[in-house]
Amino acid sequence: MTTNFLEPVVLETSFPTLTLKNRGKVRDIYDLGNSLLIVATDRISAFDVVMNDGIPYKGKVLTKISSFWFEQTKDIIQNHLLSSIVYDFPSECKPYWSTMDDRTMWVKKAKPLPVECIVRGYISGSAWSEYKKSKSVCGIALPDGLVESAKFDEPLFTPTTKASVGHDENITFQQMCDIVGRDLAERIRDISITLYLRGSQIAEERGIIIADTKFEFGLDEKDELILIDEILTPDSSRFWPKDKYEPGRSQESFDKQFVRDYLLSINFDKKPPAPKLPDEIVFKTSALYLEALKRLTGIELV
Repeated sequence: MTTNFLEPVVLETSFPTLTLKNRGKVRDIYDLGNSLLIVATDRISAFDVVMNDGIPYKGKVLTKISSFWFEQTKDIIQNHLLSSIVYDFPSECKPYWSTMDDRTMWVKKAKPLPVECIVRGYISGSAWSEYKKSKSVCGIALPDGLVESAKFDEPLFTPTTKASVGHDENITFQQMCDIVGRDLAERIRDISITLYLRGSQIAEERGIIIADTKFEFGLDEKDELILIDEILTPDSSRFWPKDKYEPGRSQESFDKQFVRDYLLSINFDKKPPAPKLPDEIVFKTSALYLEALKRLTGIELV
């Protein structure tokens, strides 16, 4: 695709009259009292290290894809999104509309659950590495003979802890029950798999395989379970082009695997400071994010 990279890269936001609650690896979160603003910057992390170079359009792609999926799945479970249109935001946001536009979600406040919900439809990444050693994934025994990128007969639910610092750790479903209670754990598991199957069907019709993904849930002010954070984006999922899928090897992707592969090629030690990303890596990664947005939603930002 032809892309004009004149879009200014937003690495950090500054809204002096708003209260900054948290600056994560990718998102800046502002507290509006009864609600939050989640601003997706163009920062990119790999191996838990935030790169110094931003990816043009990345934050806008993440916001628009999440907004698309929240709409597509709200019949399965309600979510935290109030609006992603700046004109709907509270009046104190108006001075910052130009920065917020297309990259910001105005959301309900929720108490996040201390687990992340991973659903795997295909064996790849750390799951493939584990399978080669133990014929299992996150403690789930699997049959012999699987090849890299093979599709599972049924999606696997493999929860993790949610670490505020460092790496999340895989846990068993029983451990998840011990953390949040069995009834809630079973409900979250079933909803996660349903969300994955809905997303996978829609995405495959549009030429994208969602190999695996991560969901996060929280409890709103009425203690109702809702879907929070982002959903089915190239940052929280592995997106593969369907027309190039071939089991038995690693796949091309629409996510940040392109950056990871570059870092591995230069023997990056996975510790700060981050190396500079070459322009061609930055531009190619941006084009992949934009292509994912276009295929899924029909939206072209350029």
